[in-house]
Amino acid sequence: MPVFDKKSILDKILEHKRQEVAAAQRELPLNELKSRLRDLPQSRGKSRFARALTKTDKVSLIAEIKKASPSAGLIREDFDPRALGAAYAEGGASALSVLTDRKYFQGADEYLVQAKAASGLPALRKDFTVSAYQLYDSCLLGADCVLLIAAALEEGRLAEFIALADELSLDALVEVHNQAELELAVACKARIIGVNNRDLKTFEVLLKVSENLAELLPSSCVKVSESGISSHGHIRLLGSLGYDAVLVGGHLMRAADPAAAVRTLMNGNSL
Repeated sequence: MPVFDKKSILDKILEHKRQEVAAAQRELPLNELKSRLRDLPQSRGKSRFARALTKTDKVSLIAEIKKASPSAGLIREDFDPRALGAAYAEGGASALSVLTDRKYFQGADEYLVQAKAASGLPALRKDFTVSAYQLYDSCLLGADCVLLIAAALEEGRLAEFIALADELSLDALVEVHNQAELELAVACKARIIGVNNRDLKTFEVLLKVSENLAELLPSSCVKVSESGISSHGHIRLLGSLGYDAVLVGGHLMRAADPAAAVRTLMNGNSL
């Protein structure tokens, strides 16, 4: 089990991420990164991730690929991003979320590449964004969406990153945990807002967070509920509250048959 203090984990992750990004920029300067992007074929469709979550009237699933977490430790020993991505697509997921943070989640950039190729689904790069450099890097990696955590970014920086993501044809899922962060996301013109039911300081998970914030979410945004979702009953409840999609990780990652787990979660049965 992890040995660090859970109450300060977000601060520790962000501190390490800043060091990690600084090292990456020394190895591959931003100008060179931008040059590599200009040489790529422009094949990414704008808002592909958002469209995948709203193409039907039903609640959509963002299925997460996550090898480990600070709160749970190792989640899945037989970890195969390709097999998981294919299984999620087979089960009916609309999009993927792939952890790429190495230190705290045992993630890797190549996991996103592998899972996206095997599934054919649009993918969120689930990492801790602290620099514009990471948005360009996510674009080069082939991500369709990036995570922006309101608790980790000042208002000016959040608005800047949302605008840059749009310029790069990346969607941005802005994650909030309370009303103040939600108001910040709305002020910064977030188009996808994810309500995280997990407190990033205590790691306590309460579905009530999504229930309490549901009526405050603008009708114009794509509404996502994250964490603590493990049954079809949860899906029905969140759908009744107006959520367009759910992001589910641990529940699916622990399933012996991920494809069947997706079907059961979303349909109430494994058929």
